[in-house]
Amino acid sequence: MAYNLKQVMNKPERLTGGHRMCAGCGAPPVVRTILRALKPEDHAVCGAATGCLEVSTFLYPYTAWRESFIHSAFENVGATISGAEAAYTALKRKGKMDDTYKFIAFGGDGGTYDIGLQSLSGAMERGHDMVYVCYDNEAYMNTGIQRSSGTPKYADTTTSPQGTVLPGKQQFKKDLTAVMAAHHIPYVAQTTLTSNFKDLYEKAEKAIYTKGPAFMNVLAPCPRGWRYDTPDLMAICKLAVDTCVWPLYEVEGGVWKLNYKPKKKLPVENYLEPQGRFKHLFNKENKHLLEELQKDIDMKWEDLLRRCNEA
Repeated sequence: MAYNLKQVMNKPERLTGGHRMCAGCGAPPVVRTILRALKPEDHAVCGAATGCLEVSTFLYPYTAWRESFIHSAFENVGATISGAEAAYTALKRKGKMDDTYKFIAFGGDGGTYDIGLQSLSGAMERGHDMVYVCYDNEAYMNTGIQRSSGTPKYADTTTSPQGTVLPGKQQFKKDLTAVMAAHHIPYVAQTTLTSNFKDLYEKAEKAIYTKGPAFMNVLAPCPRGWRYDTPDLMAICKLAVDTCVWPLYEVEGGVWKLNYKPKKKLPVENYLEPQGRFKHLFNKENKHLLEELQKDIDMKWEDLLRRCNEA
């Protein structure tokens, strides 16, 4: 699909600057890009589960949001936004509202993979016309960098510390994108901050304007929890894609489609090495752990290729 970049960039800014998100954080450019996919004449009702995004963009009485915004508890942004969508649908049906509103929920991996999974699953199963966006920074960053079920295996966090007994988290990351695809909803996408934002923007537009429930899982690195240099945000995302740690794909109407296949699949070490949370894996005695991670990535990549008829 072709876009006029100038027209896209001149669209209204729905999340302003001046918020308190960290330098080098992936969440703000993710949110800005997704909201930019809205048509200029449309409005949005946005909700955010308690987390970094919420506490840093909405400090009463100040807000960085130029759209209607609802702060939900950690566990229920899916229920909150689905309820707002149901009320809007009823008002439209009764002729009491003419404007076009879109309904978008945002949650981190803690509020999505874990605490908010029940309300997310319910909202998707009921078929609400809404988008749920997980900005996945792979830990409970807002409350002190604790591990979640979205945290990768062997990552060093405050509740899965690496040391002489254990080399970090002991479980593999939950495949939430596939879990949501199993709900048989109209649209599911996995994406991140690629160099030209094209993949994220196109998937956001498709999710927002596909009738019915849609889910986007967006890798959004965290410089504090991942311990990388803040200017390296985009480079980290590109390495996640080129190592196939975080493949770009979508499931539309039940059909799996791969959006990007690296010309040369890079080894997982290229992605892990710039991140302090994996520093211990490069000790000589942990070479077998890197081999284990590479084997798991290769297996999952081949499985995805089969699902997408790319094998």
